[in-house]
Amino acid sequence: MHEFLRALRDAAKRWPILAAALLCSAGVAGLWSANIFALFPIIEVTLKGESLQEWNAKRMAEADARITATENQLESLRRRLEADEAANAAETDRKRIAKQIATLDHEIRKDREIESYARWLQPWLTRFLPDDPFKTVLLVVSFVVVSTFVKHVLMLVGAMLVGWVAMGISRDIRLKVFDKALELDRAQFMQRGSSGFMATITHTSDMLAHGITAVYGGAITEPLKILACLGGAFLISWQLTLACLTLAPLVGFLMVWLNKRMRGLSKRMLTRSTSFHHVVLEALNNVMTVQSYTMEPFEKKRFRDCTGDMMRIGMWHTFYATLANPITEILGIGMVATSIAVGAWLVINQETQMFGITMTDRPMTVPGIMVFFGMLIGASDPVRKLSGIITGFNSGCVAAQCLYPLLDAPSKLVPAADPKPIPSPHREIRLEDVSFSYDGIDTVLKDVNVSIRFGERVAIVGPNGGGKSTLVNLICRFYDPTKGKVLLDGVPLTELALEDLRRRIAIVTQQTELFNESIYYNIRYGRWDATAEEVEAAARKAYAHDFISQFPQGYHTMVGPSGYRLSGGQRQRISLARAFLRDAEILVLDEATSQIDVESEKLIHDALAAYVQNRTVIMITHRASTLALADAIIQVEHGVVTKRPAASRLQVA
Repeated sequence: MHEFLRALRDAAKRWPILAAALLCSAGVAGLWSANIFALFPIIEVTLKGESLQEWNAKRMAEADARITATENQLESLRRRLEADEAANAAETDRKRIAKQIATLDHEIRKDREIESYARWLQPWLTRFLPDDPFKTVLLVVSFVVVSTFVKHVLMLVGAMLVGWVAMGISRDIRLKVFDKALELDRAQFMQRGSSGFMATITHTSDMLAHGITAVYGGAITEPLKILACLGGAFLISWQLTLACLTLAPLVGFLMVWLNKRMRGLSKRMLTRSTSFHHVVLEALNNVMTVQSYTMEPFEKKRFRDCTGDMMRIGMWHTFYATLANPITEILGIGMVATSIAVGAWLVINQETQMFGITMTDRPMTVPGIMVFFGMLIGASDPVRKLSGIITGFNSGCVAAQCLYPLLDAPSKLVPAADPKPIPSPHREIRLEDVSFSYDGIDTVLKDVNVSIRFGERVAIVGPNGGGKSTLVNLICRFYDPTKGKVLLDGVPLTELALEDLRRRIAIVTQQTELFNESIYYNIRYGRWDATAEEVEAAARKAYAHDFISQFPQGYHTMVGPSGYRLSGGQRQRISLARAFLRDAEILVLDEATSQIDVESEKLIHDALAAYVQNRTVIMITHRASTLALADAIIQVEHGVVTKRPAASRLQVA
């Protein structure tokens, strides 16, 4: 609930739009009850054949007559009370007479209010309404039609304004989640994975937008309509209105119970949605492995089980959401049924009390009770619509509980408060007493002390799982060490601007990452301000220009998702070209030539030999040809790191 209130506060920052939507809602509510109340003059005129001016004048005359008669009765009762007091009559008789006097005083006050209001209203009726009954009916009918049109225009405008705010908040949330995914360190990112962020950006954000729309849309409009109609009913008879609301506490209890059930189901739906995205992305991203190992039936079953779980939870959610409709409708029907039963008894018997309880100050007329019925019917429809609002509110609460903790989670890569500048190019990379653990239990690197001078070409070797990639990740500051420091020219990486550090590094990994765009786009990604000539020069250095030129569309050839239209060697050379274009002072190669054929590998090594001059090169490799480029070798084995001259590389290899 607290997180959803934050979302509502974020939406409230667009208060001018919401204020306009609120005005539209107030207008809708006012016209909703006005349309019902407008039936009163039609009923009065139709049944009695009077104009409203005549009806109002008659009300004044009747009120004056009642006031005169009541005053006479009061005078008589006061004289009688004085006589009883003088004669020292029984206390019960005097109290009975005093009670009658109080009742008559109350009736006089009511009649004077009616007379005063009718006298104030008469000039307005004379000025703006025709004195012909049928013309009055036509005018009222025209008002109902026009006000209905205006009401729906206001509803449309209000819905669009609230929708604009909700979609804006949803977009802002998606932007924040996307930004957070790009800013998090690797460990925090992998806790959720691509599937988790995908579900959050799509399904969860939609749930939040639905909740905001429900609150600022229906949660304002519908209650205002209810209040407007109940207010009109209260003006006619507040006692009878309260009697008609006897079922409200029970319905409120049932709605609270439904809220808890639906909120729990919404949480389960959100969890299953994340699992759904996880299964889909895993199977489709690894479709070659799935097909190669004939695991299609297994993955199909996983997908069917996942969607089956979502369907079962969704059906329970639908059941409870649908159950809200009859519960709220029972309240509406209960109000109308109670008003019909009680009102009919009062009108038929011309009574003001029922079971000893005063329902009206004076007997109700047929037009009055019909308008009262209309007001309660008008209130019952928005009550029924509240069930959908409650569903949206619950969805918004659950979505906010998922979104805001993610947005509030700080990245472990804390930016430097006062970043220190260092010259370019750097002089040395040094690790001092560095230890690292992913989970706080198993130590991947132990007390590493190693330095890499600028311009030095270092090959990192060792068994798989020994910590080679972890060492590189610490240098690139994808993680911060558990203990110790990684320094660049004696300055800890934590005290450098992350952007300043990363702009000095170009990295090529074994698992080449390409965007579903053109070859030109993917190479230029290394330095977005590069010209077409610079992109082509980088491709030539990586020996990619020849095969790129053979494509019909050349550099504008689309590579497909993950570059599937290209061979592994072609993808790796495009990745190398991207790194060459960056022209960084630190080049990191993580098995960068593992997917290149022997002939291309020789050409790539020739290109690297020319490119690595005056650059720090860090190479993770098992290939002797790559080791030949190294000045020094760093051995990483079971977390222990040692550095030796390149003269030892053949022995290490």
